[in-house]
Amino acid sequence: QVQLVESGGGLVQAGDSLRLSCAASGRTFTIYAVGWFRQAPGKEREFVAALSLSTGDTYYADSVKDRFTISRDNAKTTVNLQMNSLKPEDTAKYYCAVGNLATQNWNGYRNWGQGTQVTVSS
Repeated sequence: QVQLVESGGGLVQAGDSLRLSCAASGRTFTIYAVGWFRQAPGKEREFVAALSLSTGDTYYADSVKDRFTISRDNAKTTVNLQMNSLKPEDTAKYYCAVGNLATQNWNGYRNWGQGTQVTVSS
């Protein structure tokens, strides 16, 4: 089993930046891909970004492309999501998830963290 803990959320103003982190523990050798998703109140869970740990390929939702960057901290079992030029519509609870394949489909991930709240004021 893999345990995931997200951190780095908070309340910021539009245009600010935040860096979210996803720390993994447990059977981390079973992780081949990491995804970030978000869910705002009353809305469905939405894909944000994904990273294939085997190839280094990254994938982004159109709404965050060129503003968000997903990366791995090789010194730690941590994957970060750097979020720049934040907008009020980025407000949501952000979750990281791990699985075998980097996909935009949340069903493709088997372990999830508890989430971290990001609130962007206008």
